[in-house]
Amino acid sequence: MKRVSKLAALAAVSMLALNATSAAADDQKINEFRIGILGGENASDRLRAYTCLEEKTADLLGVDVKLFAPADYNGVIEGLLGGNLDLAWLGASSYAKVYLTDPEAVDPVLVKVNVDGGYGYYSIGFARTDSEINSLDDMKGKVFGFGDPNSTSGYLIPSIAIPQQGYSMKPGEYFGEVKFTGGHEQTIVAVANGDIDAGVTWADGLGEWEDGYNSGALRKASDAGLVDMTEMTQIWQSPVIPEGPIVLSKKLPEDVKIKMTGLIASMNSIDPDCAYNIAAGETKGFMPITHDAYVNIIEARKAKNKN
Repeated sequence: MKRVSKLAALAAVSMLALNATSAAADDQKINEFRIGILGGENASDRLRAYTCLEEKTADLLGVDVKLFAPADYNGVIEGLLGGNLDLAWLGASSYAKVYLTDPEAVDPVLVKVNVDGGYGYYSIGFARTDSEINSLDDMKGKVFGFGDPNSTSGYLIPSIAIPQQGYSMKPGEYFGEVKFTGGHEQTIVAVANGDIDAGVTWADGLGEWEDGYNSGALRKASDAGLVDMTEMTQIWQSPVIPEGPIVLSKKLPEDVKIKMTGLIASMNSIDPDCAYNIAAGETKGFMPITHDAYVNIIEARKAKNKN
């Protein structure tokens, strides 16, 4: 596993080095480095998970590092578009929004690798076991929850795939109500508390359901003691979705891009606990990724925006 991480780091750094602009970039300096953390769980937990990356980045770059954990996905998206953030791990749909708004804002550089070597994951529909809801067929007239409008698994993909399977997402046509909870953790807690009947979140689909799978929002909620997975039942699963990219601002000096890409690509080797924290569970590391991996998601987002 360490060998995989080291090879990924070398490949990622080599890719960036080949694209380095010129000596002019070497003259650029930064005074601070700003990391955005997508919504989906409470801010204190998000900040705590990224503390290790904050400390390692400060040591590597020799500048102050600031973490930002906005209440919703759009806060990170706008931060990247406005030049107020330097790095973030985006969902595929969030990356699509950034790219469609400004193709010159960020570069996708890395993607989380699952323990099976792939970088796909799923939108997972779930309900309480005692609700007697075992599939979407049991959801007629009931309350269904999405997470964030800019979430890939918490909105974009299920909002397309579920109607394709014959279940209208227009409130009242099949489900009694369709509502946004605000994020993945909020959806999980809302289902667990019985505030909504079912919802969607993300998981790699590997490992055991009782653990919340190997990585994803269910795993984080299970690890945090927010939910007992034995009290939850999976009722739906999307087609595979490409994991979202870690992106860097295109305005950064090339040496900073190379250093940060190398740091994160090496994280599973140098600090597995930190890799677990920032990857939301078990991971084989991080490997290089390019814009081409997200063309289909960008097209899906464009089509959704027209509706």
